[in-house]
Amino acid sequence: MNEHDAYLALRSPDFRKLLGGSVLASLGSEMQAVAIGWELYERTGREVDLGYVGLAQFLPVLLLALPAGHAVDRYGRKVILVGSLALMTLSMLGLFGLSLVQGPILLIYLCLVLVGIARAFNAPARWSLIPVVVPAEALNNAVAWNASAWQTASVAGPALGGLVIAWAGRATPVYAIAAGCALICAVLLASIRPVPLSAKREAPTLASFLAGAGFVWRTRLILATMTLDMFAVLLGGATALLPVYAKDILDVGPTGLGWLRAAPSLGSLAMGITLAHRPPLRRAGRALLGSVACFGLATVGFGLSRDPLLSFVLLALTGAFDNVSMVVRGTLVHRLTPDPLRGRVSAVNSIFIVSSNELGAFESGVTAQWFGPVASVVGGGVGTILVVLAVMVRWPEVLRLGPLHAVEAEQLENSENLTKTA
Repeated sequence: MNEHDAYLALRSPDFRKLLGGSVLASLGSEMQAVAIGWELYERTGREVDLGYVGLAQFLPVLLLALPAGHAVDRYGRKVILVGSLALMTLSMLGLFGLSLVQGPILLIYLCLVLVGIARAFNAPARWSLIPVVVPAEALNNAVAWNASAWQTASVAGPALGGLVIAWAGRATPVYAIAAGCALICAVLLASIRPVPLSAKREAPTLASFLAGAGFVWRTRLILATMTLDMFAVLLGGATALLPVYAKDILDVGPTGLGWLRAAPSLGSLAMGITLAHRPPLRRAGRALLGSVACFGLATVGFGLSRDPLLSFVLLALTGAFDNVSMVVRGTLVHRLTPDPLRGRVSAVNSIFIVSSNELGAFESGVTAQWFGPVASVVGGGVGTILVVLAVMVRWPEVLRLGPLHAVEAEQLENSENLTKTA
């Protein structure tokens, strides 16, 4: 009798290094996000400035993700990943200096643009490394542990960021800590030895740049799950407005802000560990659609809540439900994507993710400026539920999606044919 091995992926030394480095980098990034939100809202008092934080990081990813994905497939995943972490370190040091001297707001946004450039290259490189540092049978388990590790950092990062701000009375030290995390991560990942790629490197042409986007467009399950996640989080995400809730609505200060930002990740971490320890989902489609709908409902509840504890619980539930979507989408992308296209497909995936998070932050800031923060959050949660209904109508095969390991056998041959034509 075969027992489910919850730690199969962790038995790979290189995967442990990748996981540990990702935790460090994400820890610093989450701390920096708390610091930026608190500092900008404290200095300007305008919700729309919080939205500009997302826009500054979204535009570089939109413009550079496809070339970055091609670079990952052509020049090496580890090299691109370490280089992006070096740029992230420099960006954090720039934010540290500007915070120290209370520099111009415009220069803060310029540093955030550099952060966006680093993320444009970091995301496809990191995602593409996972399948070449674990055996094929450990891929599902690796995706689940990767999501859990990221959520661990997302729990600790905001909480630590809020505590440091409260202790220091300003956000400045947080940026120095974030820079140190990114630098240590780069050093750690430099020792990884991924499986060498045997595929022939393609010349940088327009067709090769667009090959990943073309593959996603033709692979309906990947397109549907990416679209669902993007619009659900874009509309339903309340993260950008948490400084407003912490300061003006719930009155919990910077420490409370850190815990509010940590709440979704705490819920996601609990769900991720649960998914890693249980057998794979048998009805992945129903689980995906149901969890995203519940994400919307929890977002509506948070928008209406005036109790800090209830708000924390509801945010934790949004994270738990979002984790199911992350695992299903991530597993589908890894299983259905041929290795020569991994970087470019991961780049398209990163556009969807950053669109939902950063563009969603801009949308939240603008609508909050126009209609108020409560209307912005509640309306976004309702919009998320409508997105679920639209996806069920447009892609009914998502509802019928069963075990994820069975999808590969049905579509692998088609995926390989698409790679040849790309």
